Amino acid sequence: MEQPNLEYINQLAGDNQEFKSKIIAILKKELPEEIELYKNYINNTNYVLAAGSVHKLKHKISILGLEKSYYIAEEFEENLKENSTHLQSDFESILKRMQDFLDTL
Repeated sequence: MEQPNLEYINQLAGDNQEFKSKIIAILKKELPEEIELYKNYINNTNYVLAAGSVHKLKHKISILGLEKSYYIAEEFEENLKENSTHLQSDFESILKRMQDFLDTL
Protein backbone atom coordinates (compact mmCIF):
# COMPACT_ATOMS: atom_id res chain seq x y z
CA MET A 1 0.00 0.00 0.00
CA GLU A 2 1.31 3.43 -0.88
CA GLN A 3 2.65 5.71 1.83
CA PRO A 4 2.15 9.45 2.30
CA ASN A 5 5.09 11.59 1.25
CA LEU A 6 6.17 15.20 0.87
CA GLU A 7 7.13 15.07 -2.82
CA TYR A 8 4.33 17.39 -3.97
CA ILE A 9 4.88 19.79 -1.07
CA ASN A 10 8.61 19.83 -1.80
CA GLN A 11 7.87 20.64 -5.45
CA LEU A 12 5.57 23.49 -4.43
CA ALA A 13 7.92 24.91 -1.84
CA GLY A 14 11.18 24.49 -3.71
CA ASP A 15 13.89 25.93 -1.45
CA ASN A 16 11.39 27.92 0.63
CA GLN A 17 11.44 26.08 3.98
CA GLU A 18 9.10 28.61 5.58
CA PHE A 19 6.42 27.91 2.95
CA LYS A 20 6.91 24.15 3.35
CA SER A 21 6.57 24.46 7.13
CA LYS A 22 3.37 26.48 6.76
CA ILE A 23 1.78 23.89 4.47
CA ILE A 24 2.67 21.09 6.87
CA ALA A 25 1.34 23.10 9.83
CA ILE A 26 -1.96 23.66 8.01
CA LEU A 27 -2.24 19.95 7.24
CA LYS A 28 -1.48 19.03 10.86
CA LYS A 29 -4.15 21.44 12.09
CA GLU A 30 -6.89 20.79 9.55
CA LEU A 31 -6.62 17.03 8.97
CA PRO A 32 -7.73 15.94 12.47
CA GLU A 33 -10.58 18.47 12.39
CA GLU A 34 -11.79 17.25 9.01
CA ILE A 35 -11.48 13.60 10.04
CA GLU A 36 -13.54 14.30 13.16
CA LEU A 37 -16.22 16.04 11.10
CA TYR A 38 -16.29 13.13 8.62
CA LYS A 39 -16.62 10.61 11.48
CA ASN A 40 -19.50 12.58 13.02
CA TYR A 41 -21.37 12.52 9.73
CA ILE A 42 -20.73 8.79 9.29
CA ASN A 43 -21.81 8.01 12.87
CA ASN A 44 -25.02 9.97 12.29
CA THR A 45 -25.55 8.22 8.93
CA ASN A 46 -25.57 11.58 7.17
CA TYR A 47 -23.92 10.22 4.06
CA VAL A 48 -24.46 13.28 1.89
CA LEU A 49 -22.52 15.47 4.33
CA ALA A 50 -19.96 12.68 4.80
CA ALA A 51 -19.46 12.70 1.03
CA GLY A 52 -18.73 16.42 1.26
CA SER A 53 -16.12 15.75 3.93
CA VAL A 54 -14.54 13.05 1.78
CA HIS A 55 -14.43 15.52 -1.08
CA LYS A 56 -12.48 18.00 1.07
CA LEU A 57 -10.19 15.27 2.37
CA LYS A 58 -9.35 14.19 -1.19
CA HIS A 59 -7.32 17.37 -1.60
CA LYS A 60 -5.15 16.48 1.36
CA ILE A 61 -4.81 12.93 0.05
CA SER A 62 -3.38 14.25 -3.21
CA ILE A 63 -1.15 16.80 -1.46
CA LEU A 64 0.41 13.92 0.47
CA GLY A 65 1.16 12.08 -2.76
CA LEU A 66 -1.39 9.29 -2.40
CA GLU A 67 -2.43 8.87 -6.02
CA LYS A 68 -4.09 5.46 -5.75
CA SER A 69 -5.76 6.41 -2.50
CA TYR A 70 -7.24 9.46 -4.20
CA TYR A 71 -9.18 7.17 -6.53
CA ILE A 72 -10.43 5.08 -3.61
CA ALA A 73 -11.62 8.28 -1.92
CA GLU A 74 -13.29 9.40 -5.12
CA GLU A 75 -15.17 6.11 -5.42
CA PHE A 76 -16.07 6.16 -1.72
CA GLU A 77 -17.43 9.69 -2.11
CA GLU A 78 -19.71 8.49 -4.91
CA ASN A 79 -20.77 5.47 -2.83
CA LEU A 80 -21.79 7.75 0.03
CA LYS A 81 -23.91 9.80 -2.35
CA GLU A 82 -25.71 6.54 -3.13
CA ASN A 83 -26.12 5.79 0.62
CA SER A 84 -23.50 3.05 0.49
CA THR A 85 -20.55 2.75 2.86
CA HIS A 86 -18.67 0.39 0.55
CA LEU A 87 -14.92 1.24 0.79
CA GLN A 88 -15.35 2.91 4.20
CA SER A 89 -12.68 0.76 5.86
CA ASP A 90 -10.26 1.38 2.96
CA PHE A 91 -10.86 5.12 3.19
CA GLU A 92 -10.43 5.20 6.95
CA SER A 93 -7.19 3.26 6.60
CA ILE A 94 -5.95 6.01 4.27
CA LEU A 95 -6.89 8.65 6.84
CA LYS A 96 -5.00 6.77 9.55
CA ARG A 97 -1.88 6.52 7.40
CA MET A 98 -2.05 10.24 6.67
CA GLN A 99 -2.50 11.14 10.33
CA ASP A 100 0.31 8.80 11.42
CA PHE A 101 2.60 10.30 8.79
CA LEU A 102 1.87 13.89 9.83
CA ASP A 103 2.43 12.93 13.48
CA THR A 104 6.02 11.99 12.56
CA LEU A 105 6.78 15.42 11.09
